[in-house]
Amino acid sequence: MTNQNTLRDRALAFRALHVPGRPLVLPNAWDAASARIVEDTGAAAVATTSAGVAWALGVPDGDLLGRERAVAAVARIAASVAVPVSADIESGFAEDPAGVADTVRAVLAAGAVGVNIEDALYGGEDVLRPVAEQAERIAAAREAADAEGVPLFVNARIDTFLRGAGGVDATLERAAAFRAAGADGIFVPGAVEPGTVKELADGIDAPLNVLVGPGAPPVAELAALGVARVSAGSSVALAAYAVVRRAARELLDTGTYGELTGGLGYGELNSLLEQGR
Repeated sequence: MTNQNTLRDRALAFRALHVPGRPLVLPNAWDAASARIVEDTGAAAVATTSAGVAWALGVPDGDLLGRERAVAAVARIAASVAVPVSADIESGFAEDPAGVADTVRAVLAAGAVGVNIEDALYGGEDVLRPVAEQAERIAAAREAADAEGVPLFVNARIDTFLRGAGGVDATLERAAAFRAAGADGIFVPGAVEPGTVKELADGIDAPLNVLVGPGAPPVAELAALGVARVSAGSSVALAAYAVVRRAARELLDTGTYGELTGGLGYGELNSLLEQGR
């Protein structure tokens, strides 16, 4: 288990990586092997993708993976790398703020020094939690981390753009409330249009995190707009699973192996995991 002094140092180091104009770039990982690969490429930190973690464990994304399995995955990832780890905890794996606090304590014990907490709702008429309710959940996360003496980076994810539930004004309103509740950063997936990103960066008094993938502006352009954190989210996992599909189809349909060209060497990956022990 990581001791509190080490956690505190990693949390401070992770916090310092969020610089508008010089963003922290996160090719999100979903298991120990992908985390080690990301670290080996030179990433300053590793962040999990909740979707990738859920899929790897045989569960669909969308608040369906339980806390215990999610935290166990975070622990394996944190144990495999030396850089700070941030955990995507979906909406907190809990029904109420007290449960969110329990999740945060478990994530800290697993070795993570950052969390993403989203305001999306699944399975009902409302697609987002009410602002006041979500603010209470963020405050509970903040208080739990502070009580442990760890400056956990709480990244409040706002799904207005992703869920078609509002534009810049609604996002800024939520961001202000979540900042007041103790959030350190604001994550707005679905917002990649340069003008929109600029409005958000200028209007939010906190590091802005955006989600990227094919079709999004390059990191350098996002940096110039004032972005402080760039996340690939589930994109890397989706690309990896696409290789599985193409390779399997080729092998079954034509009996050839072209899609396997360019794969990591067995010894290379084995060595990476050995180094992470």
